[in-house]
Amino acid sequence: MKTISELLEKAAARAVPVVRGIDDAQLAGPTPCSEYDVRALLNHLFVVIENFQALAVKGSTDFSRTEDVVTGDWRGRFGDASALLAKAWAEPGAEEGTPGRMGIPARTVGLMVLGDMTVHAWDLARATGQDFEPDASVVAELEPGLEAMAPRAREMKVFGEPFPVSPGATAFERALAVTGRDPGWSPVRR
Repeated sequence: MKTISELLEKAAARAVPVVRGIDDAQLAGPTPCSEYDVRALLNHLFVVIENFQALAVKGSTDFSRTEDVVTGDWRGRFGDASALLAKAWAEPGAEEGTPGRMGIPARTVGLMVLGDMTVHAWDLARATGQDFEPDASVVAELEPGLEAMAPRAREMKVFGEPFPVSPGATAFERALAVTGRDPGWSPVRR
């Protein structure tokens, strides 16, 4: 079984190129997360990364931050933040205990941020016309992890209702569907 840090490094290696490939002209475009445009989803992902970095070291979190951080060298900062996230989860004890007020095991918390990093990278890739193929070892952990989290995530309105997929769907398509996403989503052409 790979550590959360190893998995996050693999997820970041796939997410960072997607973020770097986003043109400023695409920031107002729609994403598979109907409540977020590209800019808002990037801001959300920055908040997630920062807070889950704090959770790795059993620090305090603030998921309510709403300022726009998609300014200046945000692409470079995303790469740096992703690397710091993986580094935080590599620290001794990161996968032990129950960080924060969630009352759930640290490894599950790590799988949550792994899910955010991977699924939102797919969201951003789809929204901006880029290819995205997650690392197979990430998907192997993600699919059962998201399935296990789904009932509580739906109660919290973090996941939508499962999207129906064909029996031949890939593991990643099934993982996306568990979150309520249509694996075939594309931006509406005007």
